[in-house]
Amino acid sequence: MRLNLKELKSFDDSLGIKLPKFDVEKVKKDTILSPTWLHFGAGNIFRAYIGKIQQELLDKGIEKTGIVVVENFDSEIIEKVYKPFDNLTISTTLDKNGKFENQIIGSIVESLTINEETMKELKSIVERDSLQLMSFTITEKGYSIKNTNGEYLEVIKRDIENNLENPNHLISLVIKLLYFRYKSGKKPITLLSMDNCSGNGDRLKIAILDIATQLERKGIVEREFLNYLNDEKTLGFPITMIDKITPRPAVEVKENLEKIGFNDMDIVVTSKNSYVAPFVNAEIPEYFVIEDRFTNGRPKFEKAGVYITTREIVEKTERMKVTTCLNPLHTTLAIYGCLFNKKSIYDAMSDSELGELVRRVGYDEGLVVVENPGIIDPKKFIDEVINERFLNPYIPDQPERIATDTSQKMGIRFGETIKSYQKREDLDVKTLKYIPLVIAGWFRYLLGIDDSGEKRAISSDPMLEELTRELKGIEYGKSESYKGQLKTILRNESIFGIDLEKIGMSDLIESYFIEMLCGKDAVRNTLKKYLK
Repeated sequence: MRLNLKELKSFDDSLGIKLPKFDVEKVKKDTILSPTWLHFGAGNIFRAYIGKIQQELLDKGIEKTGIVVVENFDSEIIEKVYKPFDNLTISTTLDKNGKFENQIIGSIVESLTINEETMKELKSIVERDSLQLMSFTITEKGYSIKNTNGEYLEVIKRDIENNLENPNHLISLVIKLLYFRYKSGKKPITLLSMDNCSGNGDRLKIAILDIATQLERKGIVEREFLNYLNDEKTLGFPITMIDKITPRPAVEVKENLEKIGFNDMDIVVTSKNSYVAPFVNAEIPEYFVIEDRFTNGRPKFEKAGVYITTREIVEKTERMKVTTCLNPLHTTLAIYGCLFNKKSIYDAMSDSELGELVRRVGYDEGLVVVENPGIIDPKKFIDEVINERFLNPYIPDQPERIATDTSQKMGIRFGETIKSYQKREDLDVKTLKYIPLVIAGWFRYLLGIDDSGEKRAISSDPMLEELTRELKGIEYGKSESYKGQLKTILRNESIFGIDLEKIGMSDLIESYFIEMLCGKDAVRNTLKKYLK
């Protein structure tokens, strides 16, 4: 049994899989005639959650068209797990008790990589009056167009020098597509970031305007094009908060689907280290909150459980999740999970010291500064995260995945709480003990040696080379080798959002770090000492 449009027609309820209630091929034809939604970023969360949202709206007969997805970073995703399966995906949700629920997602009707032919197709799509959305799941670093010195990335420099003739960076590509739409009649559209980063819509707009301004100075685009990009009645850049843990494809899910009778369910690791398969697996809890700022209509997201609300409530919800109630806890487990060689987030959370550290960071230090957004209760949210989501053994999420790009996350996930303590008259930043312990653990992790003294890989990070250079001279097992190497990093506001030395936190972090250097089990012993 194969996952494709031809065999889909013969599937029935006896498979125990939820099937599309709509005619997938008709939806594809309608989408080609009148496209409404173009998405960038073909990764797992897109298929597991965004695709499922539109699937529900199609199932209910509320929407009539599907999603066209574009992948410009890792074309192998399209070549290996989209095209061979006619863009169909099996979405598997896993609850804490081990119940697998499978659903075939048919709302993603076309998938494209970037080449000369598809650029013509994309031009045709973005020039249509019917297009409502260009949405994005490109990860937090996808919005970065400059390095830590404030200089344009080399790929951006080349795109500007080449006048966007063959854009390589996604933001450059989006500008080119927006220029096509502008030239076809200044048509309105909403650019909807769905990435897990603070102020995502604002970051997208800033990046687009930055590059477009350089192009205008070169005379490549008109001043009126910049006005078009800046006109809130024409272009919407809503901010959003999205939350659904979508780990790498699990062998257990592959085996379960093979038992049902599906062939060709192999997990693929692309040359760019993307872990993908014809299926996606994810937890059951999911939250999506969107600022109501659309300029050319939108899908009826609220009919699929999405919150459409004000900017203020989105910001509060995002702040609750990203700065206190989930993301900092995830990063805590990732850092120490790597140091202790835990196989999964579940294994890390099940560790007595790590579980306690997460509770102290979340309940004792984070929850104190959370402002209730009204639509989701912070205490109930963090309870679910700690007691249900992180303790789900069937979500095979690895610490290494979560530890990716940690330098880009520190400021939001921990720096914001530190700043909240600074601002509040009733709180003292020097009472924070556990967040500094996480930061010290991150530095210890960056040495590339686990708690037993063995070398281990460090997850990719755009600042890894720079950070490694600063840590030079520090030796495992020799606390005397520490001679203040952390100070430059601790003062770096681009990492933490605040100068940790200036506010008086650096001494504590350094003292924790030195204790963790002492040799085998020093990290474990440091945690035990300060969690008493």
